[in-house]
Amino acid sequence: MFGEPAVIRTLLAIDGALVRGALSLVLAAEDDISVVAEVARGDVVTWTIRTRRPDVAVVDLDLVEKMPATGSCPLLVLAEPRRAGHLYRTLTPSRTVGVLGSDVPPQRVVDGIRRLSRGEPVVDADLVLAALRRDSPLTPREAQILDLTAGGAPVAEVAGSLGLAPGTVRNHLGRIIRKTGGRTRVEAVQVARDAGWI
Repeated sequence: MFGEPAVIRTLLAIDGALVRGALSLVLAAEDDISVVAEVARGDVVTWTIRTRRPDVAVVDLDLVEKMPATGSCPLLVLAEPRRAGHLYRTLTPSRTVGVLGSDVPPQRVVDGIRRLSRGEPVVDADLVLAALRRDSPLTPREAQILDLTAGGAPVAEVAGSLGLAPGTVRNHLGRIIRKTGGRTRVEAVQVARDAGWI
């Protein structure tokens, strides 16, 4: 088909060695797909794309979040449904992205690679529904405060950067902890991150 390469050069950027190895074996059995590189760290994905020039990169959501927002290679992002709320960070106008659940059958990944190489959309409807169900209970201000707290900033620093009184920040954090169901700020951060709220 016009626009589709004879052999689709593919990069696998997946943290788990077992999953990455199994998927590599599946792809190696396909006549029209060649795995040109495998990496396990987000900080080397962009460099590997630049040097190995794949047609499509299959990337864990965790690793995508460590990459710059631009890229010349279409990405097939694999995401756990419980982390679907994080997908919005990968969907930027400067990047061609397809999304699949990390629990889909391997043949769905094979099909997704082929479709992305042709410039066709690849969207997992179940994943999109999971993302929509995870609407954040946090207000924009609460999300901002929790995001700064997650980065290790103390109350006084958060207050100073947002032009708030420290007492106001502490009140917000109290509400955030109740809304997330956590017992501490650390737990609140973890719950919010897992749900894609920050």
